[in-house]
Amino acid sequence: MNKESPQSEYLVLSRGKWDKNVSQEDIEFAIGKFYQWYEQNLKDGRMKPGSRLSTDAAVVSKSGIVTDGPFGESKEIVGGYWFIVARSLREAAELAAQNPCARNGLTFEIRPLEAARASVYNVSHETPAS
Repeated sequence: MNKESPQSEYLVLSRGKWDKNVSQEDIEFAIGKFYQWYEQNLKDGRMKPGSRLSTDAAVVSKSGIVTDGPFGESKEIVGGYWFIVARSLREAAELAAQNPCARNGLTFEIRPLEAARASVYNVSHETPAS
């Protein structure tokens, strides 16, 4: 009996900037294709809604609140996010790779959502390196 893996949610972060060598018309065309692709995948249940992110930002840390930068380098900019519903990280990545904007300079980071609560006793991204 072939039992399929249950579906999970994956966060997709859109990173980077448009390729300087691509015309505005070609980028605008890719954006239009993206929205068609995105809306079809929402309709098919393969994605959940996300959003573009504003260029305004604030950082909150133990040092306080910073609203005027400095922030991450331009290559680290997150321009938006959405969610993919898939049976594996590979399946989610394969769907994200179909994004029409990928050919024009943007990259996509796909991360499984972690349902477990955070704990200092569990290794995570927040755990200091030893």
